[in-house]
Amino acid sequence: MPEAAGRQATRLPPPRPVTPTTIVAAELVDVCAELEAWGGVPATLLDKLRRARDLAGGLDPYLDRCTTSESPALARLAQRTRDTDWVTHSSGTLEQEMLSGHVEGQALKFLIRLAGARRVLEVGMFTGYSALAMAEAVPEGGTVTACEIDPEVAAFARGCFDDSPAGDRIRIEVGPALDTLRRLASDPETPPFDFVFIDADKAGYAGYLDLLLNSALLAPDAVIAVDNTLMQGQPYTGEGVTGNGAAIAAFNTAVADDPRVEQVLLPLRDGVTLIRRASP
Repeated sequence: MPEAAGRQATRLPPPRPVTPTTIVAAELVDVCAELEAWGGVPATLLDKLRRARDLAGGLDPYLDRCTTSESPALARLAQRTRDTDWVTHSSGTLEQEMLSGHVEGQALKFLIRLAGARRVLEVGMFTGYSALAMAEAVPEGGTVTACEIDPEVAAFARGCFDDSPAGDRIRIEVGPALDTLRRLASDPETPPFDFVFIDADKAGYAGYLDLLLNSALLAPDAVIAVDNTLMQGQPYTGEGVTGNGAAIAAFNTAVADDPRVEQVLLPLRDGVTLIRRASP
């Protein structure tokens, strides 16, 4: 494992809230605690706030409990990612919260099986949780091509894949994803992909989608899943909008106005948009 990716701190912080539901839950926990300490709030109002807090805070753990368990290899990959001190990584832009995680991983597996996908493309891999989940779902002889810009993270993921029976179905392409997609699109020997998962730099989303739609990389009934399309609620609240939030808001608007596609935005984790070419 690369040294930078392998450094571990003795006490790593727990994951921070990065999805609309976990952010709401954390805010309600703070509000309830402050009002309880204040002591001047009517009991009926405090009870309503507590119910709202419990509804928001209990949702993700309940989804986790009611979703098919992850494989041992996925569990080990997730734990290795949580145990790694990404703050010390050379890029300075990685964090454990970038992991797709259990429920989203199982959702991707479901989608791939429903679509009957044999060839999968991932744009933005990180430590490989979603890539490995999808590799577990493709049938024998199926493949996952995963694009990752960071060679150290790619090596970290490869080590995790080698620990899984499905790991040999994954081919990692290291380098800028747009360059990889252009190379694949220009190669007449590249078979089309049945399923694509995009979870990379948010400013690049529009370019990735356009290249896919304007090339022969997509099979006729291919499904594209795009991650983080709720981006912590920034696109619809307009509060605390970051560069990523602005990029996602622009992407969502462009997709909604694009006559080439049909789409649905699902409130799964931080938002997943499913896109396919529009029916004639």
